Amino acid sequence: MIARVEPLTTTRRLSGPFDYRVEGAVEVGALVRMPFGHQKLDGVVVGVAETTDVAPEKLVDVTSVRGDSIPRDLVDLALWMAEEYCSTPARALSLVSPPPGKAKTAFWAEATGVEGRVNASQEALLARLPGPAGGDLAALRRLEKRGLVAISSRVARRAPRTNPAADRLVDLSDAQAAALAAIEAAPGASHLLHGVTGSGKTEVYLRAAAEALERGEGVIALVPEIALTPQTVARFAARFGDTVALLHSALSEGERYDEWRRLRTGEARIAVGPRSAVFAPVSNLGLIVVDEEHDASYKHEGDPRYDARHVAAYRAYQTGARLLAGSATPRPETAHSTKRLVLPTRVAGGRDLPPVRVLDMRGSHHSLHPDTRRALGASRKSIVLLNRRGWSNFLSCKSCGKAWECPNCDVALVLHRAEHALACHHCGHRERVPSRCDVCGSLAVARHGAGTERVEAELRHALDVPVFRLDADTAANKDAVPELLARFAAAPEGLLLGTQMVAKGHDFPDVTLGVVLDADSTLRFPDFRAEERTFALIAQLAGRAGRGPRGGRVLVQTTSPDAPSIVAAAQHDSDGFLKGELERRRAWRYPPFSDLIRVVTSSLDDARPAHAAATRLAQEIVATDTELLGPAPLFRLRNRERFQLVLKTTARAEAIAATGAAVEAAARDRAFKDVNFSVDVDPT
Repeated sequence: MIARVEPLTTTRRLSGPFDYRVEGAVEVGALVRMPFGHQKLDGVVVGVAETTDVAPEKLVDVTSVRGDSIPRDLVDLALWMAEEYCSTPARALSLVSPPPGKAKTAFWAEATGVEGRVNASQEALLARLPGPAGGDLAALRRLEKRGLVAISSRVARRAPRTNPAADRLVDLSDAQAAALAAIEAAPGASHLLHGVTGSGKTEVYLRAAAEALERGEGVIALVPEIALTPQTVARFAARFGDTVALLHSALSEGERYDEWRRLRTGEARIAVGPRSAVFAPVSNLGLIVVDEEHDASYKHEGDPRYDARHVAAYRAYQTGARLLAGSATPRPETAHSTKRLVLPTRVAGGRDLPPVRVLDMRGSHHSLHPDTRRALGASRKSIVLLNRRGWSNFLSCKSCGKAWECPNCDVALVLHRAEHALACHHCGHRERVPSRCDVCGSLAVARHGAGTERVEAELRHALDVPVFRLDADTAANKDAVPELLARFAAAPEGLLLGTQMVAKGHDFPDVTLGVVLDADSTLRFPDFRAEERTFALIAQLAGRAGRGPRGGRVLVQTTSPDAPSIVAAAQHDSDGFLKGELERRRAWRYPPFSDLIRVVTSSLDDARPAHAAATRLAQEIVATDTELLGPAPLFRLRNRERFQLVLKTTARAEAIAATGAAVEAAARDRAFKDVNFSVDVDPT
């Protein structure tokens, strides 16, 4: 048999598939090891045939065929992704391939039912069977020789650790019941569950999943980040037990492999995890849930730069599954294109959303408004959001004006006082905090702005409750986030301070105060999604407060109190915000009224190769109804000079095909051998 194989390499300069000879039968999705030039590579069979155009003397055999394989529908999905995201089949196939590893075996013992004389310890041993042999294997072997025990080898699961959660079926509200009925009545359809925070979206997910299992279908449930959505994960595990498999990067290699294998064999029927779980090998897929669908973490930064929400939609179309996306602050793209099912009120006792007060910080030189200080002092449990970490934004010399910048990137260094270091948040460069200016010798070094580290110090000094800081600096270790959140949840009083991490899906019923500091900071980003992100951040943080019987309130500090996104968030007016945002995007032809494609070229130290490559691409990418912007320079990143092109198009497929062809041709041109090419379809 002839196998058409895509070698799993990262280079764009290699174009497969390649024909190999295989002894015996082989299926699409098989993982093989084969000779390739002077080396051996892993590859994926993407097609099979009985004949080939390769000359017999040049046709070689695959070295081996691995026991695990990729389901056919995931091979097709990967090949679609390679085209849709202007990547390569090999890179896309790597995403759907099984994790490295192999099954772990253990001995299992069962009593045979044969009677025999045993002592007290042997009787106790027999009483606990059937079960794993564990440290009693030698004693069990002696009983096996007497015919009293049968010992066999079984696959042992390396189970991930999950936080236990209580689970009980609750009566659905009228809105929840109507939403579930609409989902069940429309096989293969897509719905947006637009519910305010605390409206019971997760219970609708669980009921829809139960209905899918009842039909014999599998389920994928996507969450933005496992560590930041522990309640959702725990509720799925509590409701469905061992039929749930967790897939995420924090698992050990063995745990990841075992969970993947349980899904591949059908032992588990529900996959729960962040964006990569969209590739779970679930057979007879009937439902895909995308929780907190507004979250930017669903976008993958590596090549291919896929959006898990878009991939989920394609996989639902591919398999005929229902697609259910949920959010209190849905993206305008989703709200515009998907049928909405609305959950307008909270389910816990019918409590209203907390009142939001906007505090004008124009003219203030302090991190905290006086009313914020008083409110924090009176609240025993609160959450404070500041979307900027570190102590100060940047340092400058008061005498000559020098600003301390990263030597590898064209950005300012951020002060981290606890580490006595200036750090680059892009490349990780670090250097000691200066005591004087190295240009003019002045001792007058000024610190500008405030981050979570500095505000933490102020709050610890001002308040008599423990402060828990959650940001990228405190969440570096594997279990740091869930442990910190668990400590905050268990504390009778405390303040959770952090970046956008603190606004993501947490359910703390005893939090009575939410505070957003410098709420308009995201409005200053040069991004057409700045209004959307600002609205979502404030609304999501506001949703963390007032979930318990004591109610709550929210304070928003800003120097732009009249900004439409801030006004709408303060009024809990999601519909009004979406209406205005869609009108603005329609006028400027931004998504969902067009599609964007971003191409970045980069070269080390010297800008000329990257600029030449970008200029060539600008000349060669031609598509109807497409506006091309650039090439324009980007800031230097990790010593690489960068240029970008942006395509704004209403002919998506044609523009993607033209971009992919132009980039592939340029990447193979030896004139650009020192240039890296990056294509981002639907950039965020």
